[in-house]
Amino acid sequence: MDLSDFRKEYTSKGLHRNEVDSHPMKQFDLWFQQAVSCDLHEPNAMSLATVDTDCRPLLRTVLLKYYDENGFVFFTNYESRKAHHIAANSAVSLLFPWITLERQVIVQGHAEKISAAESLKYFISRPHESQLGAWVSQQSSVISSRKVLMEKLHELKEKFQAGKVPLPSFWGGYRVIPQSIEFWQGGAARLHDRLLYTHDTDSAWQINRLSP
Repeated sequence: MDLSDFRKEYTSKGLHRNEVDSHPMKQFDLWFQQAVSCDLHEPNAMSLATVDTDCRPLLRTVLLKYYDENGFVFFTNYESRKAHHIAANSAVSLLFPWITLERQVIVQGHAEKISAAESLKYFISRPHESQLGAWVSQQSSVISSRKVLMEKLHELKEKFQAGKVPLPSFWGGYRVIPQSIEFWQGGAARLHDRLLYTHDTDSAWQINRLSP
């Protein structure tokens, strides 16, 4: 199928240097709150890119569960494919595709495990079924059928019906600590606005405009 004429003209008023916050996480918070207020579906959905030991990239969508000035936190099984990739190479990238707003946020950084206490705090806030789901799935492993999962879920419902579901030792969070964050705003005539925040370990954030 030829998609060369499949296009949409962006109509945003643009993104100007004097309109953004000096700290990228504060600017991210502003854009995230705007995405939420526009009732976007899953505004916290983000694409996570990792590489395996052969430097082959893999991309999947995960959910951002919270963020602060230190970075972006998501949760997963520590035996999953993404976790094995991160263990071998902690360099990752995130993409927030807020297409309805003609925006993207692109993050480059490294991922590190959060503490068990921090993981537990989030785990106990999850619905009961989601807590059980963390125990059921040996994420990324090959299974014979969905029936295997449902049988395991039934077993765990019986096992934990009288008490709290404990935090699995193989499950928890990662924090992506950003080294660069790009804010991309669609522009007319494909002259998009791109502001890139970068910094070294002990330096303040620098903001540069990139050519579209």
